Amino acid sequence: MRGSRRHFIEGASLAAVGLGLARPRAAAAEEKPAAPSDRVRFGVIGCKGMGWADMRSALRTKGVECVALADVDQSVLDERAKDALEAGGQTPRLYKDYRKLLEDRTIDAVIIGTPDHWHCLMLVDALAAGKHVYVEKPLANSIEEARAMLAAARRAGKIVQVGQWQRSTPQYEQARKLVRSGGLGNIRLVKTWAYQGWMRPVPVKPDSAAPTGVDYDMWLGPAPRRPFNPNRFHFTFRWFWDYAGGLMTDWGVHEIDIALWVMDAKAPRSVMAAGGKLAYPDDASETPDTLQAVFEYDRFNMLWEHATGIDGGNYGRTEGIAFVGNNGTLVVNRGGLELVPETTDAEDGARRYRMEAIPSYQPPRDVSGLDLHTRNFVEAIRKNDPSMLTCGIESGSVAAINAHMGNVAYKVGRKVYWDAATGAFKGDAEANVLIAPAYHNGWTRPKA
Repeated sequence: MRGSRRHFIEGASLAAVGLGLARPRAAAAEEKPAAPSDRVRFGVIGCKGMGWADMRSALRTKGVECVALADVDQSVLDERAKDALEAGGQTPRLYKDYRKLLEDRTIDAVIIGTPDHWHCLMLVDALAAGKHVYVEKPLANSIEEARAMLAAARRAGKIVQVGQWQRSTPQYEQARKLVRSGGLGNIRLVKTWAYQGWMRPVPVKPDSAAPTGVDYDMWLGPAPRRPFNPNRFHFTFRWFWDYAGGLMTDWGVHEIDIALWVMDAKAPRSVMAAGGKLAYPDDASETPDTLQAVFEYDRFNMLWEHATGIDGGNYGRTEGIAFVGNNGTLVVNRGGLELVPETTDAEDGARRYRMEAIPSYQPPRDVSGLDLHTRNFVEAIRKNDPSMLTCGIESGSVAAINAHMGNVAYKVGRKVYWDAATGAFKGDAEANVLIAPAYHNGWTRPKA
């Protein structure tokens, strides 16, 4: 056999690996009108970015209604009320305090799209109010919060989906099947990465008064009290430790989730990380713009990489996951799936491939992973069956906890060792302090 990748791809055979890369049906295809008993009434908490994107996506499923919105920013509430009327045909009730929204007994499910530091309290409160929950990623802003949220979900018995929607996109399931088929051989390394060329420096800005119509005290919630600064508000809150975990928990949970799901792994033995503000040392952000972290599991290592301002990621892709096996490397990302084969020298002097070929795969353009994900949530609610969920709270907690372990290793500046039996870092008091955040301003952190 010729040793060129072109010949390898040309000779691809789906049957050889049993993948069956079928085209998924679009989220709204073939749906019958929902009966009144199948209506699912939603409220959204945090409506600026992904909270509204999730609601807009859910509205593409028949029988879904947006009946209430909660946000600390009145201008966002006013804008989304108009959007909801246009998308769903009714004007939602508006709240500045999410707790008032949760008192509304007509609401079946809530979407939580707030900054990360609010996720834990809001999810626990929503479950206590009897609501099903779709919570944005990362599930939590710390290891201990993730555990408390998982415990609350188990007590409540409600449907909880985490917004790691890559799980619902077909190429990731196909990657899982291929890796588990054994065709790649022993997987010794999984690479995960996000190179974000669109991200430019966050300019330093002075503190100021909060914009008119913004309840800044409510926005801060359990975070430390600080003067209002526009850099810490909409979207760019992600790059400040008080509210989030930087790219490690923003993009990282997506990629790490797929890696650990495919490899059937949950907790590492050890983690080490190095990086810093190496691209933009003088900008306003706190979290590292460049980071590498190595996670050691029982059967393989996982490498996480992120960088801002450049797109030169692994295998020519800005983001993705690569499963490095003895026979080949499987690369998968939002753009599709590709196999990079290994070759070996045969006795006759020819170079031969170590495994059967598969064709490269790209998901159809009209298939939305987010739409499939929100529809899956609605269907699980209708059947009251959490086992149907594509990414339930258990999966979301695994991804969040591992990502936060990477940040802990970065913050302490050394390799940390995890004890799964005790749920703590071995002999490392400094690292263990970072497992649970302090809550401020009169708010109390939920307990597991």
